[in-house]
Amino acid sequence: MRLLPLLLLLLAGARASDDPFLSGAANHSYNIDCGGAADFTSTFGRRWLADQFFSAGGAAGMVAEPHRFPQPQERTLRFFPPSSAGKSSCYSLPLPPGRYYLRLFSVYDNYDSKVRTPSFDVSAAATLVLSFRSPWPEPAARYGAYSDLIFPSATAPASDVCFYSLSTDAPVVASIEVAPVHPLAYDGATTGADLILVNYGRVTCGNILFGPGFTRDADAFSRVWQADVDFRNNGLSYDAITAGGRKIFGSNQPPNYFPTKLYESAVTTGGDATNEIEYLMPVDTRLSYMVWLHFAEIDAGIGSAGQRVFDVVLAGENVTRIDIFKQVGGFTAFKWTYIVKNLTSSTLSVKLVPVVGRPILCGLENYAMVPLEMRTVPSQVAAMKALKESLKIPARMGWNGDPCAPREWDAWEGVTCHRGDKGLVITQLDLASQGLKGYITDEISHLKDLVSLNLSYNSLTGTLPPGLGQPSLVSLDISSNEFTGSIPGTIGSSKLQTALLNNNLLDGQVPERLYSIGVHGGVIDLSGNKGLCGVPTLPACALFWEKGGLNKTGKIALGASFGFLLLVVLIVVYILCIRRGPYDYDFDFPQDLTSISAISAKRNRYQRAKSVMLAEMEAHNPDGFYTNGSPH
Repeated sequence: MRLLPLLLLLLAGARASDDPFLSGAANHSYNIDCGGAADFTSTFGRRWLADQFFSAGGAAGMVAEPHRFPQPQERTLRFFPPSSAGKSSCYSLPLPPGRYYLRLFSVYDNYDSKVRTPSFDVSAAATLVLSFRSPWPEPAARYGAYSDLIFPSATAPASDVCFYSLSTDAPVVASIEVAPVHPLAYDGATTGADLILVNYGRVTCGNILFGPGFTRDADAFSRVWQADVDFRNNGLSYDAITAGGRKIFGSNQPPNYFPTKLYESAVTTGGDATNEIEYLMPVDTRLSYMVWLHFAEIDAGIGSAGQRVFDVVLAGENVTRIDIFKQVGGFTAFKWTYIVKNLTSSTLSVKLVPVVGRPILCGLENYAMVPLEMRTVPSQVAAMKALKESLKIPARMGWNGDPCAPREWDAWEGVTCHRGDKGLVITQLDLASQGLKGYITDEISHLKDLVSLNLSYNSLTGTLPPGLGQPSLVSLDISSNEFTGSIPGTIGSSKLQTALLNNNLLDGQVPERLYSIGVHGGVIDLSGNKGLCGVPTLPACALFWEKGGLNKTGKIALGASFGFLLLVVLIVVYILCIRRGPYDYDFDFPQDLTSISAISAKRNRYQRAKSVMLAEMEAHNPDGFYTNGSPH
């Protein structure tokens, strides 16, 4: 296992702690029991959340020997088999932009009975921060290892901690703790926006391990300070000294809140006064390191400047001379930091060389300065997440975290990325024959650099969105799906050379700009769509039909038809209901429609009445007019 983090063995019988970490969204602090089924409060008073915020496809597990782990969150775990979870799996933590302290606990303990520790990587802020390689050291495999770092969260509303499978191994994690830190902590004014600080060693000198979760001692960042014996150059002689109960001034101050306990003990040289103090810290030569040294003059015998003076030599270079009393006086915390670059050895030597008296050291921190990697352009991240939902991407494809970062990992399955002016961009999507059953969201329009799209041989439905017609698109293959509706007029840019839309349920007129691809030497296939029309090799469209609907002429004709029909209706109403003369009669249907004789009798009576009326008119007026009963 490549150990980027501080490695801490679990301690049986750990005691309670004054811990500033409080779970919950109110202060954006979370303690997650990975694999745990219920919330609980630990013996240290810390609130732990049941497993949540994880991507699909993983499973909960339990260490093989839970009795050796004193805390519940150390016994359960979550693992992510690539066969069901894909290569990349994540915890998506709801964090607003800011700086955060992150601590992970990883353990194997033969939970899967395979007797083989897994190989996997871990990323935060889309940047590779931890690498586990099989086989792990035996203590880490059996008892677990803690890793911690400080990272900036620049994305909202969530920040991802992701695990990437190597080969067919399943990444595993037992607990995740995260809480905000002061924006200026650890020289945040210069490192906050662009760097992740990964702990390569945090030690207390002349003392035993202490910190929240392991002892009752407080640390505002929940840092755990490891005993220094594993990092000393054991070829040298050391003596431990303490403050003897005297009060330490200047500790536990913002922005770093270094704990008072750190300055209450120290080591100095033993034996000959010319001896040196030396610590050997593991490093990765590809990175630079931020070294913090902690001092306090806790020897009551030192009462003036010049009585204890020593040089600090890092990686063989004499970088400064320190006189603690001259700087801050006695029994007062003093911090000093330095950045080491261009290392050539996998071990960083931190050496204190005496000038006057014996050197003294209270604590040491060594942080790898990991530059933030370039991420995918935010608008394209949002578009890809929308496509993940609309296309119903299965968990086995591992579409989690950033689509393109870290660059050391493969991009999401079926996704190809390139470096753009403002970040990483998606240039190709090849999702053919993946069993997809969703639809294409118009959010695809935000993939401004997409060159090739292949969604063929799936079961996608719905209409084609206008955003599918990207100007950058060179190749489009959506054949053998179940798309319906017309083809958007936006499809057919000047760069498009291949357009395969065959074997769908599309209809309407084919846009001329799309068909022109074949005319100008490109490849176009529209076969297998019975409703398409309007270009050679396809049926002619109806007279009034164009692009899946009525054209302008058809709309005019339809409007005219409705107008004519309305006019006819008005004329009929006028004739039947409004314009009536004095001799118009209403005729009701007879009550008994089955009686032929009744109908005949009524018709005869009507004819006789009409004959009598006409005879009277002719008798009174030879011209056929009758006025007031007298002729004119």
